[in-house]
Amino acid sequence: MENNFSFNGRIRSIKYALEGISILLKTQYNAWIHLAVTVIVILTGIILNISALHWVIIIVAIVSVWVAEALNTAFELLCDVTHPAFHPVVKKAKDVAAGAVLISALGSIIIGLIIFSIISTEA
Repeated sequence: MENNFSFNGRIRSIKYALEGISILLKTQYNAWIHLAVTVIVILTGIILNISALHWVIIIVAIVSVWVAEALNTAFELLCDVTHPAFHPVVKKAKDVAAGAVLISALGSIIIGLIIFSIISTEA
């Protein structure tokens, strides 16, 4: 098996990933909401001076929402290409993927509420 690892290949991979993030932000209104909430949560964490452990938990929660949204978007794009006309099974698949984003977002909200309420009661 030929090893195709190269520095230029890694740079191209990063470029493609950044293009994907750009597509996500330019085309998905929910990503704008995630971005606004991400900024608010980070600023709140800075203002409340949360601990390193709390930062780690908050970051994992934020990343889980972003990853779910990105995968949902990729999945929807693939569904649209493979079956452009309405199909009830494609709708169900898209709904399940959107549900995964909602599950991640709700879990992240709960994590944020717990951490920020702990910090608020300690102050």
